[in-house]
Amino acid sequence: MSSEAAGAPDRTRPLERALVVVGIVVLAFNLRPAAISVGPLLDEVSTGLGMGAAETALLTTLPVLSFATLGALAPRIARAAGLHRSTLAALVLVVVGLWLRTTVASGVLFLLLSFLALGGMAVANVLLPSLVKLHFPHRVGLMTSLYSTALAVGITSSSVLTVPIAEAGAELDWRRGLLAWALTAAVAVVPWLALARHDAHAEEPDRSLGAGAVARTRLGWVMAVFFGLQSLQAYSIFGWMATIYRDAGSSAHEAGLLLGLVTGISIPLSLVIPWLTARVERKGLLLTAIMACYPIGYVGLLVSPSTGAPLWALALGAGTCTFPFILTLIALKARTPAGTAALSAFTQSAGYLISAVGPFGVGVLHAVSGGWTVPIVVLLALCVPQYLLGLVAARPSLVEDELST
Repeated sequence: MSSEAAGAPDRTRPLERALVVVGIVVLAFNLRPAAISVGPLLDEVSTGLGMGAAETALLTTLPVLSFATLGALAPRIARAAGLHRSTLAALVLVVVGLWLRTTVASGVLFLLLSFLALGGMAVANVLLPSLVKLHFPHRVGLMTSLYSTALAVGITSSSVLTVPIAEAGAELDWRRGLLAWALTAAVAVVPWLALARHDAHAEEPDRSLGAGAVARTRLGWVMAVFFGLQSLQAYSIFGWMATIYRDAGSSAHEAGLLLGLVTGISIPLSLVIPWLTARVERKGLLLTAIMACYPIGYVGLLVSPSTGAPLWALALGAGTCTFPFILTLIALKARTPAGTAALSAFTQSAGYLISAVGPFGVGVLHAVSGGWTVPIVVLLALCVPQYLLGLVAARPSLVEDELST
């Protein structure tokens, strides 16, 4: 175990532990706005920057692409620079990318700077379960509830508030709407400036606990594909749902509010689901209850997208709460922070690579079919393998046990 891990939670001073909690919460809040805030203003952004259909579809896919490619580097970065310093550096990238992308007039530059910000989010996203395992090994469910709820609040805030912020001036300004999230990320940097000073020098890493080792396990692949399918669903919804509602007759403001319902329902559920996941033995029953919400939302969109819009939004938002479910599983299925980091890196990087086809594919299917029926039916069908893999992932097992056999 690294020297960082040796700093056991019971040796940590109360004020320092409080600072860690604050740091984790503000970090989690800022892990999604770069991706979510673009959705309600997607038409304005693409029009303002002269983006074509392919570039617009790529913009909705960038979150999963960055998480898949850069998230895999997170454990290596943390071993070299320290867990807390790596988190600080990731947040700085988020601030710089979000700020600079509001200043450019080129679609290509906007995509590159968005990728930079999302890359910082990807690294921090992978490191969060390790931070929880390191500082609160006996409170994994509680802390995962806390940070996944903060993450859900960040998602909801960016989906609901981006358009009103953009409309705050004389006319709608998408740059102003997106800039707000660079400012919240800058606030999140403050506690990590203090926490970064506490990193010890990293010891020689245990190669047996790398992401490559996890890739040789059945559990690693089950977790990765399940994570990939849930991310495919979530980012397809986050990226396109506002557009679906606007095409059904909603204004930009109304579509943003409906997307806020999708993300808002995850706030209370993100508080409860990790806590339940860490405590109930029959985790498959909990997964069944969550996954049953997807068909309600998708069938509702197919049958009556306008009339029952709030209900379908709430159902789809509840379905996306497979995310806090699997986040908790990641922390529970490894014994040490190093094992958690390796499992988190492989699960999320491979999973996001799998899910990258989702938002882009939805855009392509919409363009080819000329409507939203085909994309929605495909997303509905993909719920089946996601559910079956989730049941396997929910079974009791540890990644270290598979590596030792």
